[in-house]
Amino acid sequence: MNMIRTAMLMATMTALFVGIGFLLGGPVGLGIALLFACGLNFFAYWNSDKMVLRMYGATEVDEASSPEYYRTVRQLAQNADLPMPKVYVIDSAQPNAFATGRNPANAAVAASTGLLKQLTPQEVAGVMAHELAHVKNRDTLTMTITATLAGAISMLANFAFFFRGQRSAMSIFGVLAMMIFAPMAAGLVQMAISRTREFAADRMGAEISGHPLWLASALAKISDSASQIDYEAAERHPATAHMFIINPLHARAMDRLFSTHPNTEDRIVRLQQMAADAGQSPSSDKGPWT
Repeated sequence: MNMIRTAMLMATMTALFVGIGFLLGGPVGLGIALLFACGLNFFAYWNSDKMVLRMYGATEVDEASSPEYYRTVRQLAQNADLPMPKVYVIDSAQPNAFATGRNPANAAVAASTGLLKQLTPQEVAGVMAHELAHVKNRDTLTMTITATLAGAISMLANFAFFFRGQRSAMSIFGVLAMMIFAPMAAGLVQMAISRTREFAADRMGAEISGHPLWLASALAKISDSASQIDYEAAERHPATAHMFIINPLHARAMDRLFSTHPNTEDRIVRLQQMAADAGQSPSSDKGPWT
């Protein structure tokens, strides 16, 4: 089912890309955009995960360089019956994390230095369990490809002024409209794939760690810190915002177009209900997770 959704997503984003090409350059622009979109889809499938990791300057770690973090991911991967993913650290004061990769065998998880410093080991486990849930649900392919294609569409829209000569099929007003609505269309696609998947990943992540309240506590801390700490790398690449466990954007007015996450309070309430249904309480949820 996720492969079908991914194919539909790629077709939708390709149509948007080709439509913009036609508006910019008529039939010639359409042909060029179609060729470029096909090449971009191929690249996105095989290399979008590597590109996203490079965008954020992610550094791969192992048990020797980051023992507690690495062992946490390894134990959670075993709990989830997943292959061990590659483990990365991002140098950012904002606490956040994401997962990427085209399938569980080629997956990677990344956590910021801020997350590893500010959260307890139990909360880190809750966050990484959530990210591994995305891997297990095979969300990462769709999420990563969306980031690549939406970023390309937004970039094309932002460059519209450079291609508005006499051969363009658009007036200056058409170019302005495209610059506004093309990124919005990409953002709407991201919202459609992200909101329900975050709830599903929260539930499965809580099952992987065995402690819903760990993730609930982590979400509260991350949301509070992320609203106060700017993340310049994310602001430069807003089309990747949906990949993070909490929306990293807030510093610019345009960030609301890429608000892809469900309300954090709603997520916390659902996790608290899971814990209550399992007979867990905050006082019984503070021991070691392993």
